Amino acid sequence: MNNWWSGSTDQLAVCSRSALVELAAVLPATGRFVVARLDGARMADADHALYEFSDALLFPGYFGWNWNALHDCLSDLHWLPADGYLIVVENARELLSSSAEDRHTLFRILSEAVRHWASPLGRPDSNGIPFKVLLLCDRDEQAALLRQEIAGLG
Repeated sequence: MNNWWSGSTDQLAVCSRSALVELAAVLPATGRFVVARLDGARMADADHALYEFSDALLFPGYFGWNWNALHDCLSDLHWLPADGYLIVVENARELLSSSAEDRHTLFRILSEAVRHWASPLGRPDSNGIPFKVLLLCDRDEQAALLRQEIAGLG
């Protein structure tokens, strides 16, 4: 995970809780950044996942409580300006355990947000803004399974 914050092209990073992640590799060296910490165990279904994201990222009152609204808010974040964003999901293997389709949808939305913020389009004086997602699992086997699932996003 060397230089993960600035140099990673990974859409979503997965690691076990026992893995060592250097703080310098996860956070930018300077600037203002937002760290949102979520718990996959509290997000077994779409309603709970949407609530947790809304709560952690202080979504505005007009948030529409559906996947499209989550996509729109993660692509905007004007109410939460920063030089970088880090979303950490603990117990990621339990995330949306009630629906593989919803989990795939969420991972797709998160991947699209990573790509959106990395693009300098619309920000001519910028190389993009780091937006990283770190999915933590209890064990190495769980992390490997989750990596396979994310690799299927293509």
